[in-house]
Amino acid sequence: MRRTQQERSNSTRAALIKAARELFGTRGYHDVPTEEITRTAGVTRGALYHHFSDKQGLFRAVVVEVERELTAEVAASMTGQDDLLGGLVVALNVFLDACLRKEVQRISLTDAPAVLGWAAFRELEAEYGLGMLMETLTRAREAGLLADVPVHALAQLVLSAVMEAARMIAEAADPDQVRADTQQVLANWLGALIQTG
Repeated sequence: MRRTQQERSNSTRAALIKAARELFGTRGYHDVPTEEITRTAGVTRGALYHHFSDKQGLFRAVVVEVERELTAEVAASMTGQDDLLGGLVVALNVFLDACLRKEVQRISLTDAPAVLGWAAFRELEAEYGLGMLMETLTRAREAGLLADVPVHALAQLVLSAVMEAARMIAEAADPDQVRADTQQVLANWLGALIQTG
């Protein structure tokens, strides 16, 4: 059975993202030439420029894929949790564990802010992390577990603290120790914010 043009196009795009993700995750954006990406993906240079404006456009697609997967992983960890604070702490642990992965460190935490610029990177952070956090904090406020504060401002500050912890882990000489330290501080802070008793 012959594939349609759309199926071929989707396959080419997926091959480019897969190859780029593997190469960027291993060596970093600046150490991977475009020719190596197209060769690894088994496509032409023209195919890359057809699907993405340039190497940076391809990198952005890779970052989006990593962020989507990470957000889904964190959201899934909260499913079935009996209390909001417990769910947030479990989700925090899943996220901080992900920050120990070399691919996440290299693509999302090191290269993404530098390659995409802080404004674009913060938009992605907000798109994939802020909504889930706002929903959880809104539920906590509605349940009387959180003071009547502006949820959007609180969610943005919590997200900023969590992302700073992620960057600390990525840049640390001892990532496991920094991960443990930041988890302890953030879990205590969340526990102070959300009163369960």
